[in-house]
Order: sequence, then C-alpha cells, then structure tokens
Amino acid sequence: MTKKTFSIIDTDIHESIPYKDLLPYLDDPWHHYIKNANWIQEKHLPYTQPTVAGVNRADAILPDGRPAGSDLAFMQKQLLDADNVEYGILGGALDPSPSSMHGWYEMGTALATAYNNCQIENWLEKDDRLYGSVQIMAHDPQLAAREIDRVGQHPKIVQVLLPIDNYMWGDPYYHPIFEAAERNDLVIAMHHNEPPVYYGKFPRYFIEWHSLIQGAHMNMMVNLVFNGVFDKFPNLKCLLIEAGFTHVPHLMKKMDQQYKELRFEVPWVKRKPSEIVREHMLFTTQPMEEMTKRELMQYIDQMGSDEMICFSTDYPHWDYDSPHEAMPKGLDDNLLEKIFSENARKMYKKLPAKKGVMI
Repeated sequence: MTKKTFSIIDTDIHESIPYKDLLPYLDDPWHHYIKNANWIQEKHLPYTQPTVAGVNRADAILPDGRPAGSDLAFMQKQLLDADNVEYGILGGALDPSPSSMHGWYEMGTALATAYNNCQIENWLEKDDRLYGSVQIMAHDPQLAAREIDRVGQHPKIVQVLLPIDNYMWGDPYYHPIFEAAERNDLVIAMHHNEPPVYYGKFPRYFIEWHSLIQGAHMNMMVNLVFNGVFDKFPNLKCLLIEAGFTHVPHLMKKMDQQYKELRFEVPWVKRKPSEIVREHMLFTTQPMEEMTKRELMQYIDQMGSDEMICFSTDYPHWDYDSPHEAMPKGLDDNLLEKIFSENARKMYKKLPAKKGVMI
C-alpha cells in the first residue's frame, strides 16, 4: 500500500543570529557599542536545564562549536531535509529580540532593523523553504509600525513577532502594531519570554517554569480578547507559539462564562470570546503532551474546530518534536493534513499552494 504523503509546515524554528552577524547592518553608535564596548543583551533564564546542552539539542550545536541554529547549511541538513519540511517559519532565538528589552529602546530599534535585514539576506533569500518574522521594538508602537511597513511587503515575511513577558499587548497603546500587521497581511506571532507569568518572578526550579508556560499564554489570550483587538482589527490572525493547545478549551469556556456575567465592562467586545478565539487565534503543537487519538479528538471537539492547531518542532531546542513521533497514531489523514500544513497555509497568506512531502 502506498504511504500517504503530507506537507510539513514547521511554524516554530529558532534561527540564532549572533551579534557579530548584525554588525554589517548597524551604523554607529550601535555598531561601536557591540564591537568595541562588548555590549550584549542580558540573558534571562537563571537555570541550567537538565540537558547536556542547556536549552538546545546537543546534536544541533555545530561541529566547530558555533551555537545551535546559527548556520543555514546545518539547519537545512538536520531539519529541513531530515524532516522533509516544505516550509519553515523562522522566529529567532529571542536572545537579541528587541521587544524583550526593558530599556534603551533606541538600541532595540537599531537591532530590529539590523536583524530583519540580516534575516532576509542570509536566510530567507537563500532557501525557498524559509519564511520569516519581523522583529520590532514594540515599546515605541509608531516606530514599530514603521518597521513593519518597511519589510512587511517582502514576499518571504509572514508575521510580526512579539514576546510574551511583562507586557500585555492588548493595551490600546500597542494597537498601531496590530494595525500595521493587518495592513500588510501579516500574522501576529507571540512566543513566551521570561518570566512565564505576568507580574511574576522565576519559580524555584526549571520544571516549574516549563510547566507554567501555558499560564503566560492564557494571560495574553484573555488580554487580547477583552481589550477588543480582534473587534478593532477583524482580519487579524494571531499564532501563539510553544505552549501547546490543551489549555485552550478550558479558557474558551471560562471566558464565555465571564462574558455572560460581565460583558457590560467591555462593550466593544461584540461576540462570545470563544467565537473570537476560534476565528482569530491558532496554536502550535509543541510542546505537545503525550496523548491518545481519543484524547486529541476530545480537545478538538471542545475547541469546536480542527483548524486552530499548527504543527511545530521548536528546533533546535531540547524538547524538539519530530513530525514522525509527535502525533497520536491512527488519526484521520484529513486531520493530519490540516495540522501538519493546511491550517498554517491558510493562516499565512504568502505561502505557495500545497505540494505533497513524504514523512
């Protein structure tokens, strides 16, 4: 019997662009601060993860010692070719993410521009399979919108990346960012940063931090819905990355109940929250809990849609999910096709039409 072919669209790939690679794209004084003053953004996680290579897969570190995800040819061999990825969405390693900086916004704005130019020239334009994210300094929404407009029409740019940390992006102050994303037909992609809970601090152990990631995403879901982001920008899509999806049915039901009781407080929200989530929000699989076919189908039934889940590997991180292993056995081919590729293809308007890839 012929094996069914599926396209794989990986919605969470972390390329790592070191600061030295940004130098050709930076003017002074920003170039000077990095090259001569040895400026680097402060690292966040206070833990040593219980893996041999920290946050990354040990085998993803390059043979010459360069960081995992920092070499296109190595990524092509280890991920794109090995997993037969049709298209992959680059989201950065977040370490130089301008929007995760809590000060010196001028430097963040310069880094965003440099990162975007470097990503386009050295990654997106060198592999037809790769698409990218706009890095912005989100704390100045007008400058952020200008950067989105500058690169947002590039055919290989499909989303705007925002970190989930201490900022609640649904605040109307940040709405120019969503307006610019909608204007350029870009998805808003959100990926957790640190700490994992709003107003929170780091828990004592990494296992606690890793277990709480969904909580940060839940905070952001509620914030976006009740601040009216999707009522104000009806064509906007939002992808929440690297927290799975099993928390979504519960929160949809909880928000519906609160809306029934307290809708007078948010009169700009015109529909049930569950309807808004179902229409505007999508969620990546990784880190996907082990589950049976029956359990997965229960989650999908409670969500009320099989078009809200997109496949992701989280390469090159230690908890990478392989498309060969992550999904429960025995799923319907039509459902697998939606999760592996077609939900993402429908969301990302710039991706080409479907083609089959063997997994």
